[in-house]
Amino acid sequence: QLQASGGGFVQAGGSLTLSCAASGRIFSSHVIGWFRQAPGKEREFVGLIRWSRDSTLYYDSVKGRFTISKDKAKNTVNLQMNGLKPDDTAVYYCAIGSAFSSIAREYFYWGQGTQVTVSS
Repeated sequence: QLQASGGGFVQAGGSLTLSCAASGRIFSSHVIGWFRQAPGKEREFVGLIRWSRDSTLYYDSVKGRFTISKDKAKNTVNLQMNGLKPDDTAVYYCAIGSAFSSIAREYFYWGQGTQVTVSS
């Protein structure tokens, strides 16, 4: 089971850290992805990290602002979001996949989302 948390309301320019906690085992072959979905829009890729290495991949619009890290002892992946913009407003989801991919259908296990709202 995956559980995303840490969402909230923040003003533009502010920061939030989201956490994705896994209750089951995460295998070394897995990647943990973050996606987001704004009202009326399709789910879009935010970033990912390999569980076994520190390899990461980010969506262009969040590069330099968002950072993904993992805490293996806590079975958790964090999404540090700085310099938030109103366009970042969305429900954020974490997911587990086995491919180093930005495509949502490549991920086979999804957690419930957490709402992030950025005011202008």
